Amino acid sequence: MNSWLSRTGLSRTLAKVVVLAAVSCGGLSVTGQANAAQPSGTVKSTHGAWSIICDTPAGATSEQCVMMQNVVAEDRPEMGLSVVVLRTADNKAEILRVLAPLGVLLPNGLGLNVDGKDIGRAYFVRCFQDGCYAEVILEKPLLDTLKTGTSATFIVFQTPEEGIGIPVDLKGFAEGFAALP
Repeated sequence: MNSWLSRTGLSRTLAKVVVLAAVSCGGLSVTGQANAAQPSGTVKSTHGAWSIICDTPAGATSEQCVMMQNVVAEDRPEMGLSVVVLRTADNKAEILRVLAPLGVLLPNGLGLNVDGKDIGRAYFVRCFQDGCYAEVILEKPLLDTLKTGTSATFIVFQTPEEGIGIPVDLKGFAEGFAALP
C-alpha cells in the first residue's frame, strides 16, 4: 500500500501530524452538517473550486485562514467530505485535512487518486461528533501533484470491500495555495 507520506520519514511524520493535529485543533473551527462542514469565518477569495476562509479564533491574536472545498459523492448525497488546506500557526508546515462523516471504516484509511493515479492512503487521526479527520503534512511531492492535477478522488470505506469515491476538483488549487496567507 502506498502512503501519501514518504516511506523514510513515515514514523517521524506521523508523530508530527499527531502533534500538529493537537496544536491546530484550536484554530479555525469546521463544524459538521449532514453533507459537508460549514466553516466559521469569512470567504476572502475564491480560486476555481476552492475558497479561502479566514477567522480570528477566540484567544488568537491574528486571523487564521484555510483553503477548502466541500464535496458530496455523486451517487450518495449523505456521503460528503470537507477538504481543507492550512498552514500551521508557526508557518513551518502545511496540512491537508479531510473531514469524513461518521460511520466510515477507520482502519482502511482515506484513499487518494489524482488524475487516475493511486497516490495511496492516509490514516484517520481522530473522530469528533462532526466526523473523522484524516491529516497529512503536505510535503513537496504531494503538493506538486495536487497543484498540477485536474481532478482528485478521495475514497472512504464503509466496509473493507466497499470504497466510495468522492471527486474533488483541483481547478484553482495552485492559485489558492499561493494566495493562502
